[in-house]
Amino acid sequence: MAKIFLGILFLSIYSWAGIFYSCAGCHGFDAGKKALGKSKVIKGWSVEKIEHALNGYKNRTYGSYSKKIMYGQVKRLSSKDIKELALMISNFK
Repeated sequence: MAKIFLGILFLSIYSWAGIFYSCAGCHGFDAGKKALGKSKVIKGWSVEKIEHALNGYKNRTYGSYSKKIMYGQVKRLSSKDIKELALMISNFK
């Protein structure tokens, strides 16, 4: 029973980490870097602010110089993915 629980826990953590992996390349593994040396640090943002930004990038209504780069990153994300990613990033302290 414990092995099953640990397996499920591992898969859950892996799927969460996987969703943030492409973000970490520019924003850092704790979201504490300015992406490409230009963006705002997203660490500490609220869930709502992150969701707004990600949905805006997906709809091409948010961002300036990074709009095209971010569209390429978020276009594949579902609404559920965006909510999970926003929750994850908002918990980085």
